[in-house]
Amino acid sequence: MTDELPIPDYDHLPENALANRVRTLDADGVDRLLDHERGHANRIQVVQLLERRLEDLRSGAAEPSGGDPAGAQPEVPSTPDRGSPVEDRHKEQNNQPLRHGVAAQTPNRPIR
Repeated sequence: MTDELPIPDYDHLPENALANRVRTLDADGVDRLLDHERGHANRIQVVQLLERRLEDLRSGAAEPSGGDPAGAQPEVPSTPDRGSPVEDRHKEQNNQPLRHGVAAQTPNRPIR
């Protein structure tokens, strides 16, 4: 059903991103999102956001801002394909602090 929604990947977007993308929709698009939200996650803050936006659109206090709600957005950063920046030779070093600053009194304790 999310393929029919005016905002792709709607269910996975954070609330602040939804607030920005909803501005591009007309009353029909916001109404479809509101029906979907009530039937699925029913997040109170999102429902209230959509109801306010729908009321503003219907009363003429707001109009769609234009733009493409399906356009690329930075809210979900891509995951880097790199491994750990820590080299293997550094992973197993005992980094326990000295007891009271005296090396001879520090037992060989397990690595934290």
